[in-house]
Amino acid sequence: MATTNDLKNGLVLNMDNGLWQVLEFQHVKPGKGPAFVRTKLKNVTSGKIIDKTFNAGTKVDTATVDRSDMEYLYNDGTDFIFMDSKTYEQVPVSAEVMGSAADYLLENGQAMIAQHEGTVLYIELPPSVVLEITHTEPGLQGDRSTGGTKPATLQTGAEIQVPLFLEAGTKVKVDTRDGSYLGRVND
Repeated sequence: MATTNDLKNGLVLNMDNGLWQVLEFQHVKPGKGPAFVRTKLKNVTSGKIIDKTFNAGTKVDTATVDRSDMEYLYNDGTDFIFMDSKTYEQVPVSAEVMGSAADYLLENGQAMIAQHEGTVLYIELPPSVVLEITHTEPGLQGDRSTGGTKPATLQTGAEIQVPLFLEAGTKVKVDTRDGSYLGRVND
């Protein structure tokens, strides 16, 4: 048990028959009336985001979440298999939990896996990854006032928008949060 004064970003609360991760919190002391804590919470399993207000000092039930850096090994058809580099323990992660993270993860790639009582809750990739473009149409330079983009397929099978001058075989840096192009990587 903790109080609302102990809240911090990333903390997982056990409330309303579910696990909720604190995305944002703000202690508010109005000029009139008691202090309170305004939070933005994300349901760990469904991804639903809610706003919730607690009275200052209210007790909240925190959940124990084990976070560990793991290496992605392979996909066995139904699950993605990760290995803890320290203990060599292998952990299967379902496609539902992986979500869009599978579009940016290569074999031997690193990811942070969060588990609660042996159940994988979510996966966090590094903010950006370097991937190679496997297919893209040749860019045609026309008369436009700003730089244009075109679709490109990455080596993981994901499709992103890239500038017209990029060609197949080029390595690019991709933002794992929204799938946006961040820049070209020179080896």
